[in-house]
Amino acid sequence: MKFENTGIEDICADLNVLDDIMPQYGLIRAEQWDYERVTYDRKFELSEGIFYLRIFGTATEGDVGTHRAVIKLLTPVLGKHYYPHGVEYGKDEVFPQYLVKRCEHILKELKEEITRTIPGKQAQN
Repeated sequence: MKFENTGIEDICADLNVLDDIMPQYGLIRAEQWDYERVTYDRKFELSEGIFYLRIFGTATEGDVGTHRAVIKLLTPVLGKHYYPHGVEYGKDEVFPQYLVKRCEHILKELKEEITRTIPGKQAQN
């Protein structure tokens, strides 16, 4: 499930700033990166299954491995994990409404924090 028009998509920000802000909202980068891409995940273990709120990003400048990169954030998604195949985001997936609302709230607060922390064009979409 995609969260369209959150204001997060297309934000460009320094990787180190994002690495400081994202964990405040439970979004962890961990080992989800390569030299040009990052993924911030928040895991939800519910009675309905395991779900991930994910925010992907790509480097527009620099190198993620050196911690010197500007990251362009992409459209956030919500996916359901299926063992052993991985996470599915498709339109046929059913997501608990309370989880969707919670994710929308997290994304709203995250957007506000990013724009508060990063002044000017960098935090603009």
